[in-house]
Amino acid sequence: MNPARKVVAVQLWRTFDEIVIPDGGTSVALGVFDGLHRGHRTLVDRAVGAGRELGASPVLVTFDPHPVEVVRPGTHPSVLTPLPRRAELAAGFGVDAVFALPFDREMASWEPDEFVDRVLVSGLDARAVTVGRNFTFGRRAAGTPETMRDLCAERGIACEVVDLLEAGGETVSSSRARRLLSESDVAGAGEILGRPHRVSGVVVHGAGRGGRDLGYPTANLDLPEHTAVPADGVYAGWFTVLDDGPVDGSIVPGRPYASAISVGTNPTFGDAPRSVEAFVLDESADLYGRTAAVDFVDHVRDMEKFSSVDELLVAMDRDVRRTRTVLGA
Repeated sequence: MNPARKVVAVQLWRTFDEIVIPDGGTSVALGVFDGLHRGHRTLVDRAVGAGRELGASPVLVTFDPHPVEVVRPGTHPSVLTPLPRRAELAAGFGVDAVFALPFDREMASWEPDEFVDRVLVSGLDARAVTVGRNFTFGRRAAGTPETMRDLCAERGIACEVVDLLEAGGETVSSSRARRLLSESDVAGAGEILGRPHRVSGVVVHGAGRGGRDLGYPTANLDLPEHTAVPADGVYAGWFTVLDDGPVDGSIVPGRPYASAISVGTNPTFGDAPRSVEAFVLDESADLYGRTAAVDFVDHVRDMEKFSSVDELLVAMDRDVRRTRTVLGA
């Protein structure tokens, strides 16, 4: 699955003051939406459809930071999809704008009716609201989907509650995707997400031995805090330079390249810091300082400690061959 896609522009609002309410109001898809997985896509599609019927602009409303971190500091779940990526994906689903609610302890104290009035009525002039069956809101999560439906009805807002999507006998959820990533099953996580799992960051200097000593130069990504990273191992996937401007080398920004990706601590050399490093097949470029993404397609092998550099090189050669087979590269 090659992740290349056309990026569609979308408005991203981070405060109430930034909101521009369009004529006809909004049709709101409301939830945390970390991952924007296949179940979320169903919900967003319903909100987009409702907007089309009512002449309202589809808006995805998410939370920043994650509500769990505000309510229980130190328990922030690993992030499947950072906010800018969430907005980019939502645009591809037909959403006109994304509102990242600036969630804090004050907002967490709002009663359900206050949340509806301040966010949906005054903030967004919502004409329709779509939520998932497991959505909660308001102080101590007292608001349920039924609460939302009743409060919306009192205010003349259409409200639809969407049942959770199931696949393989389990609910399609962000927590399921995180579990699969922790088990090295990036292909399974990709099935849940509806696309390969992506991590992104700035290319920084690593130990430097990949190109110097081994003949396998890698791009080492500095990832944001809380990024959901697969379990240690080697993976097949795609590497893409995300920022604009020419690259010194054969890599073109915006184009995905087949890559063998190492996640872990390089136990053969006793390295301690955990890293995500991509060896881009058949290409060469100076990538330091560039913002790049890695899309994980399939697991190649677990992380191993080898008794010699020669043994490691044999394994890396196998990794590259396996990567070519997986990606058809």
